[in-house]
Amino acid sequence: MTKTITGECLCGAVKFSVEDDFKAFYQCHCKQCQQLTGSAFASNLFTAPENIQWRQGEDKVATFEHPERGFSKSFCRICGSALPFVNKAKTSLVVPAGSLDEMPDTTLDANIFTDEQACWLEQSTTAKRFSGFPE
Repeated sequence: MTKTITGECLCGAVKFSVEDDFKAFYQCHCKQCQQLTGSAFASNLFTAPENIQWRQGEDKVATFEHPERGFSKSFCRICGSALPFVNKAKTSLVVPAGSLDEMPDTTLDANIFTDEQACWLEQSTTAKRFSGFPE
């Protein structure tokens, strides 16, 4: 039996659940994912388009679809947190890994679009580490 994983936005206005049945887990380093997340990459899990149950706040989900390119992003209208969405081709539900309350029973499949990787990403492997803000 497949376990159910819950997820939500940062403010808790939107809640959902998905079955732990993912076909891929990618970290995308393309420029558009950098712009969409404000970070070095987007960590997304891919599953069947129907593999979602909105438990609360579906009316608070907004979706941006690029008018010329093949990408989308859904987010909470209140806090801006990334949320699951069906891709433009309607072939997959894309679930931002950070929106899940626990990680699924899968491992990262690949880093993709690495030719567009943020120039400062490599520095993160050698930078000082702190468990919270530095003092």
